[in-house]
Amino acid sequence: MPITKPFMASRRFSATIADGTGVGAAFNILATATTNDAGAAATAFPTAPAYYNLYINAQIQTADTSTVTTTAITIPGGDALDPATPIVIEFVVN
Repeated sequence: MPITKPFMASRRFSATIADGTGVGAAFNILATATTNDAGAAATAFPTAPAYYNLYINAQIQTADTSTVTTTAITIPGGDALDPATPIVIEFVVN
């Protein structure tokens, strides 16, 4: 029996820290505040991705830096960053 590799694709969303709300541990960026790969306003993040990567100012972050749901990404302490700091969230889906 041949091994079939699973389908994998990515979905990327971008924003800046200025798009976030809250302070300290409650700082988050709503999915609706991001744009998708097509440059259109996003409505939600993918449901049950294989994994996701968070890039802050083009630097990949460790897993303990954020948590994500279909509606928002929480970045504790993100409000301390410069408002113009770019954020990219990359979801790998299968």
